[in-house]
Amino acid sequence: MATQADPQAPEVIDEAEERGPLRRCLVTREAVPREQALRFVVGPERRLVFDAAATLPGRGLWLSARADVLHQAVRRGVFPRAAKAQLVLPPDLLAEVRAALVRRVADLLGLARRGGVAISGFEKAREWLRAGSAGLVVQAADGSPEERARFLGGRDVPVVTVLSAAALGKVFGREHTVHVVIAPGRLARMIEIEAQRLQGVAVEVTSGQ
Repeated sequence: MATQADPQAPEVIDEAEERGPLRRCLVTREAVPREQALRFVVGPERRLVFDAAATLPGRGLWLSARADVLHQAVRRGVFPRAAKAQLVLPPDLLAEVRAALVRRVADLLGLARRGGVAISGFEKAREWLRAGSAGLVVQAADGSPEERARFLGGRDVPVVTVLSAAALGKVFGREHTVHVVIAPGRLARMIEIEAQRLQGVAVEVTSGQ
């Protein structure tokens, strides 16, 4: 759908060069860590494109990775106002962002598996956990809370739960997977960041909450 700037929306200040660790959210005006933000660019035919990997050419239009912020950005016409042009937005921008982040998390998990720094399955993954070889634990969001807690055994390790057991299983060539351990390193950190961004846009926030 084509949208124009809402004349009632607050003036959006052009952001500075895209460098440094912070990005200014076009809705909240707050400077947030780059890892907690979502980048959009104006693509061909003036279409708004979500740049999940933040690598596409063009000036970035940044938002905090929150569902309520995305809703406000669309409702208030923030994107065309920042771009100073009419834009074509996806019919459901939030759903598109969520789907892209799900794919990104799954792709990174696939890289970790192929690189030998990820292992799945309750017993095998727990061996890594017990040996102190876990930089990140990824558990199925629809897995049993009791089983997930039993797997962790009270250990202090970062945990993310944003994909279903079926989605995790697809990455690891199984029907379903509940427990995955990622070895410490760059991929573990990247997966954690993308999972946190996905979690942010997956949580609906209503007025008063």
